[in-house]
Amino acid sequence: MFTLPDFPWDRLAPYKERAAAHPGGIVDLSVGTPVDPTPEPIRAALAAAADAPGYPQTYGTPALRESVAGWLRRRAGVTGADPDAVLPVIGTKELVAWLPTLLGAGPGDTVVFPELAYPTYDVGARLCGAERVAADGLLTLGPLAPKIVWVNSPSNPTGKVLPAEHLRKVVAWARGRGAIVVSDECYLEFGWDDANPPVSILHPDVCDGSHEGLLAVNSLSKRSNLAGYRAGFVTGDLALVKRLLEVRKHAGMIVPAPVQAAMTVAFGDDEHVAEQRARYARRRAVLRAAFEGHGFRIDHSEASLYLWATRDEPCWDTVAHLADLGISVGPGDFYGTGGARHVRVAFTATDERVAAAAERL
Repeated sequence: MFTLPDFPWDRLAPYKERAAAHPGGIVDLSVGTPVDPTPEPIRAALAAAADAPGYPQTYGTPALRESVAGWLRRRAGVTGADPDAVLPVIGTKELVAWLPTLLGAGPGDTVVFPELAYPTYDVGARLCGAERVAADGLLTLGPLAPKIVWVNSPSNPTGKVLPAEHLRKVVAWARGRGAIVVSDECYLEFGWDDANPPVSILHPDVCDGSHEGLLAVNSLSKRSNLAGYRAGFVTGDLALVKRLLEVRKHAGMIVPAPVQAAMTVAFGDDEHVAEQRARYARRRAVLRAAFEGHGFRIDHSEASLYLWATRDEPCWDTVAHLADLGISVGPGDFYGTGGARHVRVAFTATDERVAAAAERL
């Protein structure tokens, strides 16, 4: 029987209550929840497909898969993107949690994930009964031959970007051991350092044009303000995608037809993403200046929708200090012991709330 950790965000509740007592109300920078409107063309596509009496396709419509493949070629430089290797999923958190199980991992197998990481990688390994190893340096694993190696670039929570050369080494290492590399790329379009842009695991500079043993996961939650739609996809090795498709067909894991229609439009349009990037860039600049002016150091944070901030004190002391100012942030130890002296600051709040946080700081 697997055991699960306590849901980490429940521990933050009393600090959110303290922040909410501030005369100006809470500024919630703890969870990276989009707050800006879902773009109108996407909502229109959802509404137009609302009459959906029949079962949708687990595989996704051909139009959706081609739209995703086109986005991969156009925006991520994945020249070999194959629409047949695209599989829509019900939000990527669901996929991250169940992917080891869907790939046949179990007791006796090992799942590797970053030392500072989204907690659901650990949960997914627990659900299937696999061994869990947090490691950033693959050389520290010695002769271990894991079933799955997770990479996450840009990183949640740190915003760190892994360069193509690093990812190439991960791919070569994993292929030499028969391991599957799964790359969580949900923040791929939110790089802020032109000298070190995020790169997909499926980019030819990383994988030499072969997607064998590789899967990439992406989502519309952040890119297109579609967190409420639960819309994402997995792609890469066609044989692995077909295995996932067969299991998901049996299990009834199907993205609703109206959401598939909305996804098709979203991945075909880049204009709304440019507008959203501009919003986030403004908020990021305001919050970075405010936190640094308040005595924080910002580490990494060259991509994603977060600032990885520290006052060189235990993270819960920082959480309490900011709660007294009416600001809620994410404790760094939610993501691993290496985050015990950092907090994660999301810049997904409204302009008004971001301005309020800056004034309080």
